[in-house]
Amino acid sequence: MWFLLGVIAITATCINLAMYATGKDYKLAMAMGLSFTALTVVADYSMVSSWVEAEDWSALLDVVPIMAGALWMLTILSILLNITPILLELKNKNK
Repeated sequence: MWFLLGVIAITATCINLAMYATGKDYKLAMAMGLSFTALTVVADYSMVSSWVEAEDWSALLDVVPIMAGALWMLTILSILLNITPILLELKNKNK
């Protein structure tokens, strides 16, 4: 589930940037990109929670250390990419 939500988040972010580049209203796509990013993190957390309940320690030891760093990096990247149009508008407005 987290993979599907992540793909949707990436797609929404690309749509956000494309809509800004073409001069269309991008705010809904931006909100969707950020929302699906949050849903991806929650879905991953739920998966890890189910492993804890099942006491699947080997899965936790294999996945959690790598996924923690990846989720931080991808979430920060998603936030930066999704707010880029707003930052560019502010920059152009102040010129």
